[in-house]
Amino acid sequence: MSEFTLYPAIDVREGRVVRLKQGDYAQETRYADDPLAAASRYAGDGARWLHLVDLDAARDGGYSIAMLLRGIKAETALRVQTGGGVRSEDDLLRLFDVGADRVVVGSLAVREPSTVAGWIEKYGSDRITVALDTREVEGEWRLPTAGWTRNEGTSLPFLLSLYLGTGLRHLLCTDIGRDGMLGGPNIALYREVLAHSPRVALQASGGVSSLADIDAAREAGCAGVVLGKALLEGRFTFAEALARVEAAAC
Repeated sequence: MSEFTLYPAIDVREGRVVRLKQGDYAQETRYADDPLAAASRYAGDGARWLHLVDLDAARDGGYSIAMLLRGIKAETALRVQTGGGVRSEDDLLRLFDVGADRVVVGSLAVREPSTVAGWIEKYGSDRITVALDTREVEGEWRLPTAGWTRNEGTSLPFLLSLYLGTGLRHLLCTDIGRDGMLGGPNIALYREVLAHSPRVALQASGGVSSLADIDAAREAGCAGVVLGKALLEGRFTFAEALARVEAAAC
């Protein structure tokens, strides 16, 4: 099995580290750490990557945490995967310019897949992560946009079909119903995605609450897992998660 990557997540709203329940902006929990301190702590625990999300921009557009990203890149050795509000090629280039190693594209990846496929070809498959975050609606996996606040008619299987053959490498998939709930990741969903698109490096996101959940995502064939609320609430430390993954790789 290829290398499995842990992505500690920092979601930022109004300059603070927060977590939402099921993507609901009205159900927000704020945490004491400032974002830079949290990033530094994860780096000290051995993290190589950070998943950084601008929640304000995800809903309203206009990436607003460029100074934070610059600070993280200046003060740590973390590689940063970041997104929120990427609506144009100018937005994409701005994030590259301020230090993003990989840019997460969500809403536009749903609305304009041909545009995003063109970016993957132009800038390389390792520079862009397509986020197809999904919510089950009447038995179908739908893809809401704009910080999960706007419902789109597009389904997950349909979008996956469009991205087959485009050079897509990094795919982030969140089961929105499990996000922030600490109820375990949707392993069945990830197996389904990988059966459809076996060549993608799939990042599991949403619901991880234990080290066993990390094991389950790895064993299902995921290339990595995003760790959010479980770290912030002390279910385990990043160092413990890293040790678990390194032991499994031996």
